[in-house]
Amino acid sequence: MSKFPNLRLRRLRRTDSIRNLTRETTLSVDDLICPIFVRYGQNIREEIAPMPGYWHLSLDQLPREVNEIANLGIHAILLFGLPDSKDPKGSGAYKSDGIIQNAIHTIKKETPDLTVITDVCLCEYTDHGHCGILEDSQVDNDQTLDLLTRTAISHGKAGADIVAPSAMMDGQVGAIRAGLNNNDLIELPIMAYSAKYASSFYGPFRVAADSAPAIGDRLSYQMDPGNTREAMREIRQDLDEGADIIMVKPALAYLDVIARASREFEEPLCAYNVSGEYSMVKAAEHLGWIDGNRIALEVLTGIKRAGADIIISYHAKEAAKMLRESRSA
Repeated sequence: MSKFPNLRLRRLRRTDSIRNLTRETTLSVDDLICPIFVRYGQNIREEIAPMPGYWHLSLDQLPREVNEIANLGIHAILLFGLPDSKDPKGSGAYKSDGIIQNAIHTIKKETPDLTVITDVCLCEYTDHGHCGILEDSQVDNDQTLDLLTRTAISHGKAGADIVAPSAMMDGQVGAIRAGLNNNDLIELPIMAYSAKYASSFYGPFRVAADSAPAIGDRLSYQMDPGNTREAMREIRQDLDEGADIIMVKPALAYLDVIARASREFEEPLCAYNVSGEYSMVKAAEHLGWIDGNRIALEVLTGIKRAGADIIISYHAKEAAKMLRESRSA
């Protein structure tokens, strides 16, 4: 027998105040990580064409950017770098005076309390665009581990707060953990790109990072989009090897993977709301088809509702502004 009319669920949706009191999932600026792209040069602030509102920044432009981020209440950034030259082994990734290493120094001098997370991969630094060393047109997993470890150590010594290996090499977390421990960096956490799918949503990022593969693709090391059980195995392996934070990437097409991971694992779970997901919103907003601000908050809330504790997103700054405005209203 129906409980209507005594049970009327709309009663709890009647006012803003009641909706706020009964909201099950709350998005906070504390949940957000903001990516940044840095490059060599002077006075460079070049908008990235497929990612409106995002720029390539030279080191002298970083103080302005990180102060804006910190003033919005965002506590963490994810740092990507473009080197001045590339080679087959991606040596720009792990040299002590590389672009990321210099960016860390600049950021920590300007905003010492801002958490600096560094992407640990070789794709931006290799002349072939793959995430590791190529042998006969295939990525050599085990040779790559040493270079990823050297990269993570160089980031830690430069002052990074968290390193985030994203190359999807088997054993990368264990190799990096051992390398960090052996270099007096035992307290440095690892945020592992554990379930990183071979996704078409990365297109705008590859423009931003100049990291599209010159030959072949990444299907042999990034995950098949059809697999969920394999994602749980990848996450479990990274945790066994010493990961402190786990990640699912991308987010929107993989909300089921995020939800399952949040149920199966107790460790902090990050989701990466990637470039293609961001660019689609911006493109539709530009055409006047959607309210971009409301869509951005809805997307981020959906990712949080699925089970993510942390969200990396190119919407981070605009979301922080909207959340601040809603609190002050």
